Amino acid sequence: MSVRETVQRLLDDAGTTYAAEAGIQLANKPAPLYRLLVLTVLMSARIKAELAVSAARELAEFGTPQKMCDATWQQRVDALDRGHYVRYDESTSTALGKGAQLLVDRYHGDLRRMRAKADGDLDVLRELLTEVPRIGPVGADIFCREVQLVWPELRPFFDEKALAGARKLGLPTAPDRLAEHVEGHDLARLATALVRAG
Repeated sequence: MSVRETVQRLLDDAGTTYAAEAGIQLANKPAPLYRLLVLTVLMSARIKAELAVSAARELAEFGTPQKMCDATWQQRVDALDRGHYVRYDESTSTALGKGAQLLVDRYHGDLRRMRAKADGDLDVLRELLTEVPRIGPVGADIFCREVQLVWPELRPFFDEKALAGARKLGLPTAPDRLAEHVEGHDLARLATALVRAG
């Protein structure tokens, strides 16, 4: 099977992004970008991706930093519990509140301002993302992997987890070489599929 055929099969079988699974119609707008950030916070814990996705769906009612700030700590805990995100529900509720307040204070609730501050520099963007409670380097990678769909200056973005999946499947491990086999709008899907394959 050729590289292109392997990539196409991978996209067909496992190419749904985590954002799409969580019901996030990713666009370069404040609310969907924030919902992706919330999903990133949830996925940054040592917990199954399916549970993080489920909890992100439940938290959709608090889909802007201001709404997350306005929600009570208990309302956030209850939403996390409905999503079966119970192991870290209380500390995550606190982290989500603090992160939302940081975004309101520093970026007026709009992650596009963080993007502008990074000015196309991936390292700067990753550093800014890690200022959000619970997002470390791995979480920054999760966000960048998904947001490349609507922030094309990040393309092609394949983190270590995605490249490990590429290695396992015998695919190229240089991001530019991997990117040759899909259209730009499919890079986020391919990165997610490779993570699943890994």
